[in-house]
Amino acid sequence: MVKQKFLSHNAMGKLLRAVGALRVSDDAQTALAAVLEEKAKVIATEAKKMAEHAGRKTVTEKDIYLANK
Repeated sequence: MVKQKFLSHNAMGKLLRAVGALRVSDDAQTALAAVLEEKAKVIATEAKKMAEHAGRKTVTEKDIYLANK
């Protein structure tokens, strides 16, 4: 099964360079994307649960922030 990728390597490179990395390897970009995607899935799952608990189908900005705490 092929794992779906949501974050581009280009975006990961830009993010790493924005915090001061002078050079970024392909493996570093891949690793950062994998870590961020896993964290995002956890947050999204929790936010969905919060919306459902509140009787909503729509996940709101507040749900995302609360799920990240």
